[in-house]
Amino acid sequence: MARTEMLPSFPIVIRPSKGWVPLQLHDLWEYRELIYFLAWRDLKVRYKQTFIGVAWVVLQPLLITLVFTIFFGHLGNIPSDSRNAPYIVFAFCGLLPWQLFAYALTNSSNSVVASERLITKVYFPRLVIPIAAVLSGLVDFALVSIVLAGMMVYFGIAPHRLWAIPFFVVMEIATALGVGLWLSALNVRYRDVRHTIPFLTQLWFFLSPVVYPSTFIPEEWRYFYGLNPMAGVIRGFRWALLGKSPALGAWIGVSIAITLVLLIGGLFYFRRMEKTFADVV
Repeated sequence: MARTEMLPSFPIVIRPSKGWVPLQLHDLWEYRELIYFLAWRDLKVRYKQTFIGVAWVVLQPLLITLVFTIFFGHLGNIPSDSRNAPYIVFAFCGLLPWQLFAYALTNSSNSVVASERLITKVYFPRLVIPIAAVLSGLVDFALVSIVLAGMMVYFGIAPHRLWAIPFFVVMEIATALGVGLWLSALNVRYRDVRHTIPFLTQLWFFLSPVVYPSTFIPEEWRYFYGLNPMAGVIRGFRWALLGKSPALGAWIGVSIAITLVLLIGGLFYFRRMEKTFADVV
């Protein structure tokens, strides 16, 4: 007869880890299907029972760009920093990465609180939730990119460095995820954090060269301006697409460094706080 092993009679106590914990990013690969499912769920919920549906993704940036062109381009006489691109293309080229960043930042910051029932019932790496919230915005980005491509064809503008666009997309996703990890963990403990997110997004918009060229910033201040990663991303988009935009300069390195600090710091802080999510959320 086979011998059966007896379980120990003493109780087994499982306690949460203390202090800083390893990231264990390899767990994300094991739960990659869950990331896909949550991102797809966000897309379906967003467009469920809507009147114009996905068309709103295109109409919103077009209408906003039209307002920018009237008030900033014509009435304000703000020039573009590309000699071969009209202001409407200049503004749309800045709004394209900004909308992805703003959506990813807002969604990831509120993602943990919005997934309260899921967190309290099932175990999985909690990093899956903000990552899925960020990635769901890439579908909108792809659709609006088609509109920008049509505008560039209409005005006869050929992209000069299209190969650089994926790098800047990854950079802004990393920035949004890094800040979103900090805010989502804080949002679980302090619910008034969610009220600061719209204000932070609006302030960040005016600190980024969406409606004005980065050349408006004095030379001696541009390294400090590079502390805003989105300044480097938006300028990089125009540099890659509009061709004759000014060179990125050394300040893009400052933006990359800040992005890495935000992302790595956010990952460690989120992992440290996630053991309390199920109890507090």
